[in-house]
Amino acid sequence: MSALLDGVGALLDPTIGLCLLIGVLLGTLVGAIPGVTATMAVALAAGFTLTLEPLQGLSVLLAIYVAAQFGDRVPAILINTPGTPASIATTFDGYPLAKQGRAGVALTSSALVSAFGSVVGILILIFAAQPLAGIALQFGPAEMFALVVFGLTMMVGVSGEKVAKGLVAGVVGLLLGTVGRDPITGDQRFTLGLPELSSGIPFIAAIVGLFGIAEVFNQIVCARRGARPALITQLGSWWPSRSERRELRRPAAIGAGVGAVVGVIPAAGGDIAGVIAWDQARRASKHPEKFGKGSLEGLAAPDTASTATMGGSVTTTLALGVPGDSVMAVMLGSMIIWGLQPGPSLFVNSPDLVFSLATIMLVATAVTLGLSLLRLQGVVKLLALPQRYLWAVIITFCMVGTFAVQNNPFDVALMLVFGVLGLGMRRFGFPAGPMVLGLILGPLAESNLRRALLIDGANGILTSPIALALLALSVLAVAGPRLRAAARSRRRKTERDRDPVAG
Repeated sequence: MSALLDGVGALLDPTIGLCLLIGVLLGTLVGAIPGVTATMAVALAAGFTLTLEPLQGLSVLLAIYVAAQFGDRVPAILINTPGTPASIATTFDGYPLAKQGRAGVALTSSALVSAFGSVVGILILIFAAQPLAGIALQFGPAEMFALVVFGLTMMVGVSGEKVAKGLVAGVVGLLLGTVGRDPITGDQRFTLGLPELSSGIPFIAAIVGLFGIAEVFNQIVCARRGARPALITQLGSWWPSRSERRELRRPAAIGAGVGAVVGVIPAAGGDIAGVIAWDQARRASKHPEKFGKGSLEGLAAPDTASTATMGGSVTTTLALGVPGDSVMAVMLGSMIIWGLQPGPSLFVNSPDLVFSLATIMLVATAVTLGLSLLRLQGVVKLLALPQRYLWAVIITFCMVGTFAVQNNPFDVALMLVFGVLGLGMRRFGFPAGPMVLGLILGPLAESNLRRALLIDGANGILTSPIALALLALSVLAVAGPRLRAAARSRRRKTERDRDPVAG
């Protein structure tokens, strides 16, 4: 109890409150600009915070981390462009909801479930840090490979009714993921002699092009042809009704569970958790056919999951000294410079620091939630812009955000190429989600598989209970829907045979 009081009491300094507020404002802005990731913002801010006291600096960095997870939902819902990779799955149902005139409900619901997921993750940090960190220690290359394979099975789910085309897009994404350096030998592959591709396809350029730029191009083409694309002209009701709030409960619980588990696994972030949660919520839903077409359940699950991973990532970083995701990798370096050494001894030597960090995240969540709800009214002015000006604003933000990642004009050009590719895919009915999944998870699957084979050979995978369980779940995820459909078909046939008159 004394550690709790000491940890919370250390935050009564007004300077820490000011640092936290600055972090929230920066994080919200960062999340709302497509292409500018929380990792980049924390990395840039880290250089300035090193002159501050540890708690002051951590207040800025953690507030940016938390607020970016809220701000990135706004472009994902309104313009079909993920603000950060963690909001990729938000576009699956968020943008369709906005096109139905329910953008206000979508934005508010997203903010509420994101806050719920954040609180769940923080509670995990407070009460279950050490046990869950012990579970994370069990994940080596073989287990990570199996987890990524399970993530790849989500290609079927995000393809909707276009499974064959979705799998084709996913395979193309996997092939694009091989561009760059070999993860083991470091040799360059498929770079076409371009040094800009030596580190692989720039992920931010790809997702901004496939989602945001492709959507703008599609609207321009429709306008040129005299067609009227489905445009967002109003927010509609901004507060979810009682029935809509009830609709959020189950997917939010599923998302919180998925985010809690995925968050403690090193290198697995909110983007993976969001896609897995979306697919699991679809399987558990009474109306799975609505997913991908504008479902509040499909919006709630990934948004809850991606924010719930934050507590798990901080848990892994503090308990093991292993960064839970890319943001925590940057923060880990800052903590070491401040003389704080994450690891099991931290919970013994400085338990008050753990409670201080948890309280900072709780306060940042509350402030960001309030800011997210207040900001809704200002979005109306953005929607009131003439269509051509709105296109210009969106493209400008996409270009600035993409360029800012590496300060490289090549990324902007590649973003436009992916925009044209995304337009073609949209016109011919190929979903972009599976391609993004392949591009994200393909390199992770390859690198972990090859490391596992180098360490223990195939036995390393076949003798790991965790890996075998995840691979079995992957098989069930793919085969389960088909087996259920076949069983229903046989049952109907049997009923017709028994009652030929009714048949």
